Amino acid sequence: MRLPAATLAVFSLAAPAEAEQRAAPPRVAPPIVHAITPALGAYTDEVLFGDVWRRPELAPRDRSIVTVTALITGGSTGQMTGHFNRALDNGVTPGEIAGIITHLAFYAGWPRAMSAVPVAKDVFEKRGIAADQLPSASRELLPLDQESEARRAAAVEAQAGATAPALARYTNTILFADLWRRTDLAPRDRSLVTIAALITAGQADQLPFHMARGMDNGLTQAQLSEVITHLAFYAGWPRAMSALPVARTIFEARASASGAGAQRRQTLDILRQGSQPSSDGPADYFTGSVKVDSRFQRSAPARIGGGLVSFAAGARTAWHTHPLGQTLIVTSGCGLVQIEGGEIQEIRPGDVVWIPPGERHWHGATATSAMSHYAISEALDGKSVDWMEKVTDDQYGRRASGPRDC
Repeated sequence: MRLPAATLAVFSLAAPAEAEQRAAPPRVAPPIVHAITPALGAYTDEVLFGDVWRRPELAPRDRSIVTVTALITGGSTGQMTGHFNRALDNGVTPGEIAGIITHLAFYAGWPRAMSAVPVAKDVFEKRGIAADQLPSASRELLPLDQESEARRAAAVEAQAGATAPALARYTNTILFADLWRRTDLAPRDRSLVTIAALITAGQADQLPFHMARGMDNGLTQAQLSEVITHLAFYAGWPRAMSALPVARTIFEARASASGAGAQRRQTLDILRQGSQPSSDGPADYFTGSVKVDSRFQRSAPARIGGGLVSFAAGARTAWHTHPLGQTLIVTSGCGLVQIEGGEIQEIRPGDVVWIPPGERHWHGATATSAMSHYAISEALDGKSVDWMEKVTDDQYGRRASGPRDC
């Protein structure tokens, strides 16, 4: 089957942006799957969990949010226990899981949401998660943009007011003026849940508004492309393919508007502190506890990207290279950095480290001090890093203690 060039262009957004060497995939599929449907078992282990879940274009936390949303929307209670636990392991909080279930009562229907509640209850109880870790029913709401909200409310009234006035009222006063402003989910995550639910349910008519809203709330074009790719496995290829024309239209419209705006004037883009969720450094690329915050990535023709990386004591990256080099700016703690064949060197707050293009290296905290740094690199042909094997304890231990005054 030949796909139109435009469709292929959207698919290309989901292509790997970073090449890495990966270990053999774990055996995730249950024995019964390998026994009864061995091909399904192989696809599950080698493709779904051995490749898709490891793709860096979407953080593991975001993949869990998308997957949990797809399972609740599709009523797949048999798979929820495993993925609720995986979500908690990937950094989704109990309160956020409760918030996802509540949100999906509106976007997948009350029966689907209610069916997910006992599964979540069982998972929370087995993990010792108490009720005080879950969001209350109180209405602590995010501030409202009065101008944009007035335009949206007018559009709802024009669409539904004459035919279903009660639906228009609930849409304006409950769905958008209340649910969307609850603080149990960040606006970006609420958009992520909504988009995943609409794709899973095959509701392409609602996607243009919510994809545009999602990008306004901080989702990137690359992330949305990867959401569609991920949902091909959890909602089916037909629904993923049906979402592609919508995504293409939104992406092209944004690109056109951006180009026109660039001709008129330069625009200012501010990523506010706390507007993006923290994510765990993937275990394939890091040793120890690592958090990544304040990610930033500009689309072409710009090619710079990076984020704030925080290493617990003893944590470090795997060996890796960057096609155009990397800059590290240490913000706190004491750390270590090494280019292969060179000495392990100490780095402290205020230090700026430059790693040349193509040099195998690693960096991280000392054994006794946490360390945070901004990591900044440029992409070459869409790739900014090549990940390799992990730094062994012996390699790290040659200079792990660090200076005494850290």
